[in-house]
Amino acid sequence: MLKKTITYTDYNGTERTEDFYFNLSKAEAMEMEMGTSGGLTETIKKIIAAQDNPSIIKIFKDFILKAYGEKSLDGKRFIKSKEISEAFSQTEAYSQLFMELATNADAAAEFVNGIVPQDAKK
Repeated sequence: MLKKTITYTDYNGTERTEDFYFNLSKAEAMEMEMGTSGGLTETIKKIIAAQDNPSIIKIFKDFILKAYGEKSLDGKRFIKSKEISEAFSQTEAYSQLFMELATNADAAAEFVNGIVPQDAKK
């Protein structure tokens, strides 16, 4: 699980600093890998080699929104839904994170490595 502390200005002009959580379970990581013809990893390599920016941007957005969730108070669940992801995508925090990942290769690599389960990286 990756915790990102993001400072942003909300739509009322208030500066906020909040923690946001991102995680892919082993099952989700496998689904993303196996749900893509040729595998997600190979597809990403091909897109990057071809410098296919529209596809790279779509993959970043998918990674962020599929990984975003909210921890339950007891820590037993990491709650995700279309509604939760959509609500996050409508914030300036999402915009800040997206721009960071889209413009900084090191930050993007750190993000992906942080959300993929350690034992699924093999």
